[in-house]
Amino acid sequence: MVDRAPNLLGNDARPRFFPVADPGDLGLTPPPDRHGTAVRVWARSLAGMQKEVLVSTTLGDPAWRLVSDEGSDLNGYDEGPFPLGHMAAGMVASYTNELVALAHQRGIELRDLRLTLDNYYTMEGSALRGTMIGGALPPELSLECTSDLDADGLRGLVSDAVHASPVNALLRQALVSAFTLTVNGERGDPGRVPELGSDCPPDPDGSFVEARVASSEVSQPLVELLPEPASDDAGDGGGLTETQNRRLHVRAVCTIRDDGVKEITAHLRRPAGALFRFLSDEPAGPGRPARAPDAASYVAAGIAFCFMTQFGRYAAITKKKLETYRLVQDLHLPMGGASGATGTAGNADPVETHVYLETPHGHEFGQLALAMSEQTCFLHAVCRTALKTRIRVLARR
Repeated sequence: MVDRAPNLLGNDARPRFFPVADPGDLGLTPPPDRHGTAVRVWARSLAGMQKEVLVSTTLGDPAWRLVSDEGSDLNGYDEGPFPLGHMAAGMVASYTNELVALAHQRGIELRDLRLTLDNYYTMEGSALRGTMIGGALPPELSLECTSDLDADGLRGLVSDAVHASPVNALLRQALVSAFTLTVNGERGDPGRVPELGSDCPPDPDGSFVEARVASSEVSQPLVELLPEPASDDAGDGGGLTETQNRRLHVRAVCTIRDDGVKEITAHLRRPAGALFRFLSDEPAGPGRPARAPDAASYVAAGIAFCFMTQFGRYAAITKKKLETYRLVQDLHLPMGGASGATGTAGNADPVETHVYLETPHGHEFGQLALAMSEQTCFLHAVCRTALKTRIRVLARR
């Protein structure tokens, strides 16, 4: 077992998740919008598997600080949600946004709504031989609600909502991400991964410590660890083993509170892991900022967190020193077909990521770490694999 790193998040007096005051003063602004929603993520490693991001979108205020950790499977402390939990929360929130908006537009009443999303991932091969690869399988979405609409009608409604969801634009196409690589302050050839042809934005490293908590009206705690329930697996050997043949299962369940804020639980069911509760909300225009992180922010943060986990895993498995690693990641999604009133599904662009590494092993190791991290990242696998969400409906009258 690799020695545990310091628990920096556990020793941080600030809230784990908070709206960021004056993000523009930090230099954090979203990229120019292409399709309706643009998201910029600044991400940095802390210690071990602990990471933090600052996220800004074109949807409106506020920007958010989010954190992530891993559980015992990856020698973490569960001080923040696992990366796949962020992704699941963002996905199910996005589906819920479109379902509620579409039902309203069609005059359909949905009572006691509960959406359950099951995401499945695979990891196979050897890290040392360079054959390890992460994969993504089709998600499964289940609706439970009370409605005058019959099961077939509800199934059609959910299908249309999924089609209208911005996150579905990432899933339904095969999108190959592009990167830049800067090692020890010098940009160079990223190696085997596709190169992003744009200039590198400034390395955000020094800006994280300047992030302050905004005085926005939010529902705290935005995210919290819940008692761990029974799972469908007792573990499969650990995420830090050199050779793997494993299947992961994440379940997210979304309901809507009386104030309209979505309450989501995300549980790592295989291998047995933590259960976190997330709150999610969408900005409603000037003067009405989101009361919790929006769906696109959770999705973008999840991709960045998962990618960074792979850097930490690869360095641990190969016993190489990777002192710090940071990202500037841009995600371009459409507006919601129903919630954004576009009436169309819209398109997404490949994820664009600028990688900044500090390592005594030089640029060649940086190239290898980047290639293996992209290759083993579950959520980059989601982007590069065309996936169709499977739908199940349980109607109550």
